[in-house]
Amino acid sequence: MQSFEIVNVTQRTTEWNCVNWRKANKVVRRLRQRIFKATKEGKLKLVRSLQRLLMRSYSNILLSVRKVTQINAGKNTPGVDKLLVQTPSARGMLVDMLTQCIPWKPLPVKRVYIPKPNKKQRPLGIPCIIDRCLQAIVKNALEPYWEAIFERSSYGFRPGRSAHDAIKKIFTLAHSRTRKKWVVDADIKSCFDEIAHVPLKNAIGNFPARKLINQWLKARYMDKGTFYETNTGVPQGGIISPVLANIALHGMEQALGVTYNNKDQLTSPIAVVRYADDFVVFCETKESALNSVSILNKWMKDRGLTLSPEKTKIVHISEGFDFLGFSIRQYKDTNTKTGWKLLIKPSKESMQKLRDKLRRVWLENKTLNVDALIAKLNPIIRGSANYFRIGVSSEIFNSLDYWMYKRARRYTKRMHPNKSDKWRINRYWGKLNLDRNDNFVFGNKLSGLHLLKFSWFKINRHCLVKGTSSPDDPALKEYWLNREKDKSKYLSKSLEKLALKQDNRCPLCGDSLFNGETLHRHHKIPRHQGGQDTYANLQLVHYYCHQQIHSSQKKDIFKEELPLW
Repeated sequence: MQSFEIVNVTQRTTEWNCVNWRKANKVVRRLRQRIFKATKEGKLKLVRSLQRLLMRSYSNILLSVRKVTQINAGKNTPGVDKLLVQTPSARGMLVDMLTQCIPWKPLPVKRVYIPKPNKKQRPLGIPCIIDRCLQAIVKNALEPYWEAIFERSSYGFRPGRSAHDAIKKIFTLAHSRTRKKWVVDADIKSCFDEIAHVPLKNAIGNFPARKLINQWLKARYMDKGTFYETNTGVPQGGIISPVLANIALHGMEQALGVTYNNKDQLTSPIAVVRYADDFVVFCETKESALNSVSILNKWMKDRGLTLSPEKTKIVHISEGFDFLGFSIRQYKDTNTKTGWKLLIKPSKESMQKLRDKLRRVWLENKTLNVDALIAKLNPIIRGSANYFRIGVSSEIFNSLDYWMYKRARRYTKRMHPNKSDKWRINRYWGKLNLDRNDNFVFGNKLSGLHLLKFSWFKINRHCLVKGTSSPDDPALKEYWLNREKDKSKYLSKSLEKLALKQDNRCPLCGDSLFNGETLHRHHKIPRHQGGQDTYANLQLVHYYCHQQIHSSQKKDIFKEELPLW
């Protein structure tokens, strides 16, 4: 491992519950922005100095440990060392260890398998906790440099960009007046497992932690107690792996000849939209589409990759194709000037997956009371509806509501087999949502808890991210603050009001409320001291910030630092 000395900090023992997260976020954010700006200005020597500074930053280490041990979904999944870090004292010790210049050789990753839609298994590589923390530290230094370089057609695993942006970009390319009616629906065969190491290392160049990245690439993996060498690929499951995959796939636009003018408008007869290793290419003719496949095959070969011949196909926009859970297709419509109309709907495959997921919850919790069952179903409904509501979804949402009604009837019949249908309906259905004029809502009339309906989530068009814009660009601060405000619409009405009141920022750490952490409501005056459930007494905070607020070590500090809204 490359040795890094801690800067601007004295010898200490980190008290996790006393960390000033607002300051840590500010330090890392400013360093990332300085790296981005220096890259844009071509000051590569300054970029490398700032990257070294950020990797030695105490604030970066703190945020990386928090991300790995508290925020990430794999925080409870150990690597080959079977080590987990789950207590504040253990996190503090981990931070102290990472601040020292301790030689470290990456451990092999643990191979686990998750099911794929085609009933095959997708291999994941789970690094140990320390390697994950080091990867998070290195990622914060590597990512802003590449954010200043990445192509605008790349939307996957990048800050400020999402699958919704990719779908919105497709909407702008596939409208009824487009001349690009031929689509290459491409799939890269085993992308993460087949990326060649040499071209990737050449692309990374003289990045300060390149030797450590090379060790992660060469680290073996353990599968069922046996160690295997890794001569190609990046471990799908590592924190830095998505960034490395984007670096490996960078340059696709240039290879295809995609060009833009000074006004950020597309000027070439070809366009591409990529989300990680999934992408589509829009062409004006079938011959151009075939030529694009030939160019991509050659370009991929230099990176150790190949297009899957079974899954890569060329289709006309009137036939349609599926991408990121949506079905994109032009339909005949005599009411339009062109005679065609573009509709982006949830795909049949994604809707079947959603029904299967909901069915499992109904069946696995069929003996629970209605409140517990609704608590498990509502997050799935809200998340799925918010994802698919950017398309033409009202008809499908209505059919899902009817399907959920039939599942609810089965549940009530199982719970009360000796009661009549009329009794069960009177017991479980009524006007439980006072904000809506709906007299047939399933739930508990005593507690007021009710099941959400998909049809309550109306179509809400997504605003496409502008060009190559990045949150690391210090010149676009206002632009990203305005985009943050749009994210509050995915919350319930009461939480949305709190989020907007706080400018979508956590009052303790100062970071965006929508950084991936669970949100909690905090009472400024505790309820046991007479505090009320009013907007004036409530704040929306991250779950782990909420824990820190109520920790005994932080109470006095919190009173001084937490601003009143």
